[in-house]
Amino acid sequence: MNSATRTEKILIPVDGSDNALRAVDYAAKMSIESNSLKFELLHVLEPMPLRAHAALAQNEINLVYADEAKRILLPAQRILDLAGLSHCAHYRVGHPANEIAAQVTDKNCDAVIMGTRGLGFLGRAATGSVASQVVHLVNVPVTLVK
Repeated sequence: MNSATRTEKILIPVDGSDNALRAVDYAAKMSIESNSLKFELLHVLEPMPLRAHAALAQNEINLVYADEAKRILLPAQRILDLAGLSHCAHYRVGHPANEIAAQVTDKNCDAVIMGTRGLGFLGRAATGSVASQVVHLVNVPVTLVK
């Protein structure tokens, strides 16, 4: 298969923010120029506290994760559906930057398009943004949308 006909996979992390949805819009508009793009939506959930694990069975915890992910991913899926674009939606549990990087590897993604939070210099200097961490963790192009 030559590169001209190869479908590129683009990972779009979605956290429910307006900036994440702007990244989805950007990706949808970008696809007008290429009909060989497939989008992988990803929401990363924070792990539940240990006390939740003591109170709930694992299948109940999995349902809570799945319901929350579905709620967050739905607006992004609607944008891509309305544009008639091919996509899959996934969720992972863990540290956002690490899970995004793992998804890039696991799904053989060719690029990442993600929103930024715009914390400003002091916020980024103190904690490091997820976006800047992703840039350092992946070996594919990352487009940041604000």
